[in-house]
Amino acid sequence: MSRPIDDYALLGDGETTALLSRNGSIDWLCWPRFDDDACFAALLGTSDNGCWTLSPVMRIERNARRYQHDTLIMETDFEVGEGAVRVTDFMPVSDGPSSVVRIVTGLRGVVEMRSDLRLRFNYGELEPLIERVDGAMQARIGTDRVLLRANVEMTVCDGAMLATFTVAAGESMTFALSYGHAHEPLPEAFDVDIALRSTQRFWRDWISTFDDNRTAWPVQTRRSLLTLKALIHRRTGAIVAAPTTSLPEAPGGTLNWDYRYAWLRDTSFAMVALLNAGYYEEAGAWRDWLLRAIACAPERSRIMYRVDGGRHLREWNVDWLPGHRYAKPVRIGNAAAHQHQLDVLGEVIDCLDVARRGGLESADQEQVIETRIVEHLERIWHLPGAGIWESRGEPRHYTYSRVMGWVALDRFVKHRAAESALSPLAKRMASLREHIREEVLREGWNEGLGSFTQYYGSETLDASLLLLPLVGFLCADDPRMASTIERIRRDLCEDGLIRRLERQAGNANEGTFLACSCWMADCLNLQGRTKEARQQFERVLATANDVGLLSEQYNAQRHELAGNFPQALSHLAVVNTALGLCGPTLQRGGG
Repeated sequence: MSRPIDDYALLGDGETTALLSRNGSIDWLCWPRFDDDACFAALLGTSDNGCWTLSPVMRIERNARRYQHDTLIMETDFEVGEGAVRVTDFMPVSDGPSSVVRIVTGLRGVVEMRSDLRLRFNYGELEPLIERVDGAMQARIGTDRVLLRANVEMTVCDGAMLATFTVAAGESMTFALSYGHAHEPLPEAFDVDIALRSTQRFWRDWISTFDDNRTAWPVQTRRSLLTLKALIHRRTGAIVAAPTTSLPEAPGGTLNWDYRYAWLRDTSFAMVALLNAGYYEEAGAWRDWLLRAIACAPERSRIMYRVDGGRHLREWNVDWLPGHRYAKPVRIGNAAAHQHQLDVLGEVIDCLDVARRGGLESADQEQVIETRIVEHLERIWHLPGAGIWESRGEPRHYTYSRVMGWVALDRFVKHRAAESALSPLAKRMASLREHIREEVLREGWNEGLGSFTQYYGSETLDASLLLLPLVGFLCADDPRMASTIERIRRDLCEDGLIRRLERQAGNANEGTFLACSCWMADCLNLQGRTKEARQQFERVLATANDVGLLSEQYNAQRHELAGNFPQALSHLAVVNTALGLCGPTLQRGGG
């Protein structure tokens, strides 16, 4: 049976990531990129679907793990009988082949260790051909080649590369697993010790520019920033929503989605977090990726893309994987990419507005793309869509989607007004902006509930409505907004955290949504309720696992993380809220 999501730590090199369990098993790795096929898929199945276990042969009496300070280098200490060892795991950040390095160091006594490496390509289905090449072990299938170099003797049995060895106090054994294409030369060998020092410098140099004095929660903020950096594809600037697919939002349910892509919806959240934390290079790269992905065809844009900007995300089910804790289906690709979601166009223009106000120099063609977006919005703003939660049911007139249409026009008009007298197009957009605002205030408000609702004419609460004051549509202390905040806090709160929707058929066992819980803290802060805001935020921080990582959701009934992991939106929200609660920051609404 799959291990709990909380059990995992993240390794990464800016190309892809791996998930390492506390018992020393790497159970998830897609190579060579975040959105490529997995060669370790035990996270969604069993060890027969691919993993790499490195741990003591004897019964483990105690183990403890930690990231090396300000890095993504994981240390796991195992105590057995009269001995103890440390396993250091990392992915070198370099221009060389994408690799996973594992170093076993004896701490006390003599410990017998076992390495069991099972590569299974095509998401745990295909066993590769294994052979010895130049003193290394090579696994090949199709276009993929993986090479294992180690200073211990390896054997092959039933499609696994195995080694049993002893390590005494002060001794070290090393393993380096590198990816390459089968038709290209072998991945080059590298010095493991040099790679370790170089990777330590990379992470520490990057995070050192963050000023701890900006927040009362520097440790959690730094870990969230490091996690976000690991989710940025360093060659393109794209940020993946999560490095995993099909980790269930509800136990044993079907709310299992592929998040290994870059969502346009996350643009503004990411831009605010990166700029407020001082990471202008990453913010600029993200903005440039966004503009390349959309180009001059917003009417044909997708809500998500592959990290290289690719548009094809065909959804299919991996029938041979049983799923995490038997939650099926296991999905690859995401059919929601084709949905009509009005809000994402608003997010794009809001992102460009935040970038300008944050000090990024405008990019070439930025104004052309903005103009094409608002011209498209003028034609389609009134159409129903799938909404922020990507409903696969009947299209509706979602309140938040309409608000983001207003945001797009608002930012466009304000930017043009700051430059010169309004053009005929800007005047039309200003008129449409006011029309949409009046419609939202009329149709999105339910007088009987005393709240804005999920879509026009409904009686359904939706935590995305907490974003209305954060994007500047209404003040947090406006009577209608204040009433909505209190209604959400009363009816969607579970164990101090906020659900995104009310319980109903299809989502009854879904967890609380961590980003929404941060948005609640932001709203309370805007109302001047600082103590309550801090309590709300610290409740979110308490859900992180022992190495500071957050999933998309938290199951308050089971007291465990749920959904894809680690989740960029959750960590972005932590950064934004941690900074916003402690002083003035750049805000989406213009603050």
